[in-house]
Amino acid sequence: MNSSEKAFTAVNDRIRAAAATHGGAVRLVAVSKTQPAAAVRALAALGQRAFGENYVQEALAKQAELADLALEWHLIGPLQSNKCREVAAHFDWLQTLDREKLVGLLDRWRPADRPPLNVLIQVNIDDETSKSGCAPAAVAGLAATIAAAPRLRLRGLMAIPAPLPERERRRAAFARMAGLFEELRRAHPGIDTLSMGMSEDFDLAIAEGATMVRVGSALFGARPVA
Repeated sequence: MNSSEKAFTAVNDRIRAAAATHGGAVRLVAVSKTQPAAAVRALAALGQRAFGENYVQEALAKQAELADLALEWHLIGPLQSNKCREVAAHFDWLQTLDREKLVGLLDRWRPADRPPLNVLIQVNIDDETSKSGCAPAAVAGLAATIAAAPRLRLRGLMAIPAPLPERERRRAAFARMAGLFEELRRAHPGIDTLSMGMSEDFDLAIAEGATMVRVGSALFGARPVA
């Protein structure tokens, strides 16, 4: 078993162990930002299908190089309005929608021959000035706007809590997100995805109800130095 196989197995073992605490299914998104297409191909050969990218142009280059593979592409970085057309045309999921003005652009540019774009609302759950995401109080209005867009499909919420050293404080942020998710589900029963947790804390996120985790370094190792 090579290093990629060992890492992939270890991450999936951790996910299964954490998910056993609440019995829910958890999807893995491999965060492949800054990783070469060859690394994505190697992980895909092990069975991984969903990959997360932060930068649109980097992702488009990988998509072109890996066009022979049936992969699912997630944008997990902030979205600027001038990138909406490319994201609508080339991604399967957008995990970082945080303002209403992007909804109309994405809906307009999503190709009619593709399924609706899966959308998560990014929430700035710890109110960090350096981080994207809407305030918790803005979720309901933004969700209603997304749900009314025919070429978009509201799937749930996403967050990147503050990287606090105290695990219990991180867990508290995940718990607040879970509460917000349940509140949103009362208004939109079809939502099914709570994306939170990364390499160092996805076990805590799963314990609080995450249905999707975004893992990079635990799969690929340290990011290449630019």
